[in-house]
Amino acid sequence: MYARHLELVDFRSYEKLSIELEAGPSVFVGPNGQGKTNLIEALGYVATLGSHRVATDAPLVRAGADRAIVRTAIVHDGRELLVELEIVPGKANRARLNRAPASRPRDILGALRMVLFAPEDLSLVRGDPAERRGFLDELLVARQPRYAGVRADYDRVVKQRNALLRTAYLSRKTGAGSRDLSTLDVWDNHLALHGAELLAGRLELVTALRQPVEDAYDAVSQGKGSALIEYQSSLGDDLPGSDRALLAARLLEALAQARSSEIERGVTLVGPHRDELRLQLGDLPVKGYASHGECWSFALGMRLASFELLRSEGIEPVLVLDDVFAELDTSRRDRLAELVAGAGQTLVTCAVAGDVPPALQGARYDVAGGEVHRVL
Repeated sequence: MYARHLELVDFRSYEKLSIELEAGPSVFVGPNGQGKTNLIEALGYVATLGSHRVATDAPLVRAGADRAIVRTAIVHDGRELLVELEIVPGKANRARLNRAPASRPRDILGALRMVLFAPEDLSLVRGDPAERRGFLDELLVARQPRYAGVRADYDRVVKQRNALLRTAYLSRKTGAGSRDLSTLDVWDNHLALHGAELLAGRLELVTALRQPVEDAYDAVSQGKGSALIEYQSSLGDDLPGSDRALLAARLLEALAQARSSEIERGVTLVGPHRDELRLQLGDLPVKGYASHGECWSFALGMRLASFELLRSEGIEPVLVLDDVFAELDTSRRDRLAELVAGAGQTLVTCAVAGDVPPALQGARYDVAGGEVHRVL
């Protein structure tokens, strides 16, 4: 799989842009602030319907415009698919596949598989648990796009359940009396149903990812430490595997036990939204104990493991290295280039072309002043 063409209209700094791409390595070179990452972000939005830089769509639309358009032609097994996205902040986005309207934007998920490594990925190791949950869910959707619907359904249930609990909490605090919580049982059943599906998917993913993460970290660090990932559930450690029915029963049981605490605090305390992905080097947690270089290697190992897992399942994703070589020492640069040199399409951004190892020096594009020109 590779992205053959990218067209942007009023996306970030680009009023209008159209560039041809090709398989193999491509390097986008230019000073900081010239729009290199904006190109990568546009492709990432097609792949995930989200940005790795911002949480909302508004910053993606060029100042003064009311919407942005991203079009990309994707080639897989000799066939080409045109994906178009119209991003309208505050309104529903629209999507088209081969110029035919999609019923909803998430129908395009899976058209472009992409693994992105960027400086922000250090938060996978050092950030809050939400960062690691997001990593798992994004990869889960890349493997099986139907999980986008599962995650949306689960998030909706948690939001509605929290609203009910919050209303009851505020009524009690303000002396307005107790609120009717009879519908809480209904939301418990919905949470157990969708939560069990999401939890099972995550557990299966972590099982599949565990060895690739260990191998990738070993390769990046050249044998300096053993990497381990473990799923840590709010239900405890003795989970019944990935059996959906048993997980749903466990969630219902845990919700019943937490009911009084949830009413007291006004928030849902049980479910996949409270879970964690535990990262370890040897017997110690990475967060708080690993060096800066070890944290970078672990984050890089997680992304490389994602790439290898997706590739092993039949569709090789586009690999993106967004301004990462400036963050790595020479040995890690060379090792990373060695590990990804055989990727079907690798897109690299950098401020200085010399930062990119020779193994990844392919097509070159200069980026400056809102324009992108191929020079090699």
